[in-house]
Amino acid sequence: MRLSTHDDASALIRAASELYLDDPVAMTVLSDLDRRLREPLRLALAGMVKAGKSTLLNAMLGEQLAPTDAGECTRVVTWYRYSATPTVTMHPHDGAPRRMPIRRDDGRLVLDLGEVPAEDVAWIDVGWPVTGLRSMILIDTPGIASLSRDVSARSTDFLVPDTEPSSADAIVYLMRHMHASDLKFLESFRDTAAGASQTVNAVAVLSRADEIGSGRIDSLLSAGKVARRYEKDGDLASLSLGVVPVAGLLAESARTLREDEYASFLTLANLERASRERLMVSADRFIRPTELTTLSVDVRRDLLGRFGIFGVRLATALIRGGVADSTQLSEQLVQQSGLNELQQFIREQFRTRGDALKVRGVLDALEALLRDRPRPGTDEIRGGVERIYATAHTLRELSLLSRARAAGLPLSRSDAKDAEQIIGGDGTAAHARLGLPETATPQEMRDRLDEKLVYWRTLSQSPLAERATVEATRVVIRSLEEVASVLASGVAARAADVVASSGPVQGASEGAEEQSDEGEPPLGEQNLTHERPVVAHRDDLQ
Repeated sequence: MRLSTHDDASALIRAASELYLDDPVAMTVLSDLDRRLREPLRLALAGMVKAGKSTLLNAMLGEQLAPTDAGECTRVVTWYRYSATPTVTMHPHDGAPRRMPIRRDDGRLVLDLGEVPAEDVAWIDVGWPVTGLRSMILIDTPGIASLSRDVSARSTDFLVPDTEPSSADAIVYLMRHMHASDLKFLESFRDTAAGASQTVNAVAVLSRADEIGSGRIDSLLSAGKVARRYEKDGDLASLSLGVVPVAGLLAESARTLREDEYASFLTLANLERASRERLMVSADRFIRPTELTTLSVDVRRDLLGRFGIFGVRLATALIRGGVADSTQLSEQLVQQSGLNELQQFIREQFRTRGDALKVRGVLDALEALLRDRPRPGTDEIRGGVERIYATAHTLRELSLLSRARAAGLPLSRSDAKDAEQIIGGDGTAAHARLGLPETATPQEMRDRLDEKLVYWRTLSQSPLAERATVEATRVVIRSLEEVASVLASGVAARAADVVASSGPVQGASEGAEEQSDEGEPPLGEQNLTHERPVVAHRDDLQ
């Protein structure tokens, strides 16, 4: 039976371990690579200072675990992984790891370094019983381009190291506006993290999207237009698979909405129209002493700090529109925040490719080790790495997708667009690859598949086709053949993700992935539907 790409990579790690038994440094690297193969996908959150990374991470987790203030811990790379019991471990640059106390303040986890300065800490490891972390490790990084060069360097050294591949498999990059420094970082991450496969493994998030519309109730609509304009930018399109607008503060607060907050919003919703208009005309006006409402200044200030003026206006409008309790309000606010769209994007573009992204990172690191510490016997291992890159279809898809985004494909414009879709540019589900809606029937997908196979096979056999064109069409045809395999297997194709010939993830992470997909909702989607309600009409505030 043919081994999967994961098994092939694992076998190469074992072979290298036998070769480097007498080299402690190399064995440490190989042990880390073996663990990386067995771990869930590593997804890092990065961006400029005050871009909202920790806030978005909390929203994805549904708990306030990541510090959002300007304390010492926000200057340290922090990993969040699944653990049956809560644990917090500090890993200093020198010395043994040490456990940190677990303390919560007003529901928020407090990470206290004590007397240890941030510059002496390599990273912090937080284990927490959040079900979504079974299939994904989230990594919070300090702000890039910080006023403190040391703080900025910690993110840069972790995500785009000079001498080795990145420790992250994929990245969520937050930006308030697109700057040259954002493009520069994303380009560095692609060149460092993608390695030999040269794929695009980042998604850009237009964070604090509610501020784009100055907190108006239709702010997310304005942010969506800006995001679509950014997606068409040639420089950003080659570095990111997409741009998603998200109101992170609203998403975090909605996921942790309290009953007393719902009661406060209900009080605001019951005010007369003129009073509501005067009270919510601005953030400053909302927290001034007034007789327009019975809510105290402290209560209103807390609401503003938790939800922002956009969230306050939206929550009030939703209640006036018929939301009857705190659970419904939480769900509706999350849907309006853009968090669900981001979660779906991460699932379709990263989690379904988790095996390929992990293997790619491991092989790049293995190649770096063989190059930096050469010895007799490494040629066979290096040949095994090259063989995986040459034969693993998932990696070839990722490479072609990167080429499509960065330099274009040697195809006509319409064929290039179709090819990008088939190799997973819009998601790896069968219906997405075929350009059909999620509701498409298996017969509709088979009919579309037959049409595309005939077309692409004819194109690949054209005597006028150049070699680069033929190579691209072969990858596309192989992807279509994988779709055919999925449809023939009897799987409910509209929900099935196409698994390339490299095979599924094996080992510990596979069970966790399956459990999350089948028995547990992914991060940010617990108890939520995917339908966006129609709310955003300014008259709802009247």
